[in-house]
Amino acid sequence: MIQWLPKRRCSPIGIDIGVRSVKLVQLSGDRSRLVEAVRVEFPQVAEQPTPEQQTARVAEALTKGLTGRSFHGRDAVVCLSDKQLFLQNVRVPKQAGDSLDRLVAQEAAARLPYAVDEAEIRYVEAADVRQGESVLREVIVFACQKAVLHQSLQVCLQAKLNPIALDVEPAALVRSYAGQFRREDDRQGRALVVHIGYSRTAAMIAQGDDLLFVKYIEVGGQHLDTAIATYLKMDLPEAVALRRHSGDRRADMQDPEIARSLTQAARPVLERLAAELAMCVRYHSVTFRGQPIVRLVLGGGEATAQLLETLGKQLELPCELSDPFRTFPTVPNLGRKGQWDVAAGLAMRDLN
Repeated sequence: MIQWLPKRRCSPIGIDIGVRSVKLVQLSGDRSRLVEAVRVEFPQVAEQPTPEQQTARVAEALTKGLTGRSFHGRDAVVCLSDKQLFLQNVRVPKQAGDSLDRLVAQEAAARLPYAVDEAEIRYVEAADVRQGESVLREVIVFACQKAVLHQSLQVCLQAKLNPIALDVEPAALVRSYAGQFRREDDRQGRALVVHIGYSRTAAMIAQGDDLLFVKYIEVGGQHLDTAIATYLKMDLPEAVALRRHSGDRRADMQDPEIARSLTQAARPVLERLAAELAMCVRYHSVTFRGQPIVRLVLGGGEATAQLLETLGKQLELPCELSDPFRTFPTVPNLGRKGQWDVAAGLAMRDLN
C-alpha cells in the first residue's frame, strides 16, 4: 500500500510555561520513547514583570532550553495556563452539532468577565446529568481572550518555534493520565487526577481520556512555603530551601525532627486541600451517579510521597504518584516525574 504522507518521527514539542520554570518534552512519533525533556528555571526578580517583560523572559528560557538539545524540528504545542483561561461547568438541554454550539456560546456569553467578541470559546462534553425531571448535558467551557492567545503565539515565534496548536492544561493532564493507565479496566474506572503546582492545584475527574470535571483550588507550593516560614519563624527563602531539600530526600534519610516540624507546619494547608478535594468527590457522586472514583493520581511539581500518603488517608482512596514516562523502556533521572505531566500531555496531542 502506498503511504502518501510519512509518519512523524517525533511528536511536537510540548511546552509547559509555569510560574517558576518552562518545561519542554518531545516523544517519539509512536509515543513509546522519550526523545528529550528539559526544564529551565526563570531568574528570580524582585518585582512582577510586565507582560512585555514576561514574554521576553519566556522566549529567552525557551531558546535556552532548545539550545544544544536533541529536539527534532520546531513544531510545538503550547499550553494555556489556568490563569489565562475562564473555566466554567454549565448545563444545557441535550442537543447536538450546531445547536449545542449555540447553547454553550449563549451560556458562556452570560458568564464571561469580558466581551464575547474578544474571546475564543471551546468546550468539552462531560456527561448527562439529571436535574429534577429533566436530563441535561453538562459541559466544561474554556474561554480565552484573543489578545492572550496572540501573546502566547508571539512567545513561541520569538523563540523560533512553530506553534501548531494551543491546548489547555486540564486536557493535557487527562491525556497524560490516560497514557499511563492503558488497561481496559483502568480506562473504565474513574480517577481523581490532582496536579499540585506552585500557585494552584488542578483537580480533575476523568474516565480514561474523557474529562468529567475540573476545578482549580487556591492551594499550592507557595502556601506550604508561607505556612512553614510562619510556623518556624524563618525567612521565606529559607523555608523554600528547607521544604524542597526535605521533600526530595527518601524518608529514611530525613531528619526526624525537621520532618515532624514540616508536617506540623503544613497540616492546616493540607487539610484545606483535602477538604476541597473531598467536595470534588462528593460533587461527582451526586452529579455523575453510577460509577465510583477508584483511585487518586497525584502529579505536579509539588507532588511527593509524603503528600500522597496524607491525601490518600484523608480521602480514603487508593493512590499513586503520576509518572507520564512509566511505560517507556528507559528514562533519565528527571527529578519528580509528576512535574512533567502537562508537557508530556501536550506532546501526546493528536494533531490529525
